[in-house]
Amino acid sequence: QVQPVESGGASVQPGGSLRLSCAASGLTLDYYRVAWFRQAPGKEREGVSCITDRDTQTLYADTAKDRFTISTDNARNTVYLQMNGLKPGDTGVYYCAVYHAPHFSFLGPCRGGFGREAEWEDWGQGTQVTVSS
Repeated sequence: QVQPVESGGASVQPGGSLRLSCAASGLTLDYYRVAWFRQAPGKEREGVSCITDRDTQTLYADTAKDRFTISTDNARNTVYLQMNGLKPGDTGVYYCAVYHAPHFSFLGPCRGGFGREAEWEDWGQGTQVTVSS
């Protein structure tokens, strides 16, 4: 079990950039898949991006494609979400979620979809992103 901690949220103007970080002791893609979810005011939480264990395949929501990039630094036990061209619709609380993959598999969350929230075993407390002029 890992306890992810998010950071990097801030208030920015439309068109700006932010880099969110998700750090946790022992968090490496040898064994874990990591996702970013966000919850906008008054809306359900939705998947934004995720990265798989071992083969580091990435998945993006349509709203994040071509603007956001997920990456990992195993040496720092950190997963990043680089967000460029931010829009007011990107406003929300961004959560990091972790799934422990006991063995390599083409099944499970982040393989073709974000899966159910309940499949993601560990969650951070979230970091607020506000995009407004």
